[in-house]
Amino acid sequence: MEVFCIANNKADLLVNDQINVPEVLVIGPNGEQVGIKSITDARTLANYASLDLVLISPNATVPVCKIMDYNKYKYEKSKKEKEAKKKQKLTQFDIKEFRLSPVIDVGDFETKLKNARKYLEKGDKVKLSIRFKGRQMAHTELGKEVIDRFIERVKDIASVEKEVNLEGRIMTCMITPNKK
Repeated sequence: MEVFCIANNKADLLVNDQINVPEVLVIGPNGEQVGIKSITDARTLANYASLDLVLISPNATVPVCKIMDYNKYKYEKSKKEKEAKKKQKLTQFDIKEFRLSPVIDVGDFETKLKNARKYLEKGDKVKLSIRFKGRQMAHTELGKEVIDRFIERVKDIASVEKEVNLEGRIMTCMITPNKK
C-alpha cells in the first residue's frame, strides 16, 4: 500500500483529518508504541488526550502516526532551526572586498584602511584588489607597494591568507583576522 503525502508546505506533516489511510501504527504521547489501529480509532485516542494525530512516516509499510501537540512541535522545530542558523553564521566568514588603486591618495587609503579594520575586528575576511588601467600595467610594483603598506598597517589584528597575486590586470590579496 503506497501513501502519498500532500501537505501545504514540504516541512508540514499531515495532521488529524488530513490523514486518509485505513490503518496506522500509533505511537503514544510519551513515546510508547500503542499498536496498529484504524485511522478512526487513532483519531479518537488523540482526541481523548486533547492532542493531535500527526503522520510521521507516510512511506512505511504501515504508516506511522504519533500523538503529540503539533503546534508545540512546530514551534520547537523552528526554534532549533534558528539556533542552527545562528551557529552557522558564527562559523561562516563574510568576505568584504576593498578596491585600491596604485595611485591612491593618502586620505582615501586611510578611509579604506579604517573600514577594513572594522570588518577584520568583526571577524570578516578582507579581499584587497587593485585594477591596473592602461600604462599602469608597466608599473605593477606600485600596486604591490600599496597592498604591502595596507598589510603592514593591519598586521596587529590580521594575517595574510592568500599572498599577493597578479591575474591579468587585477592584483589581489586575502587577509584573515587573527584568532582570538
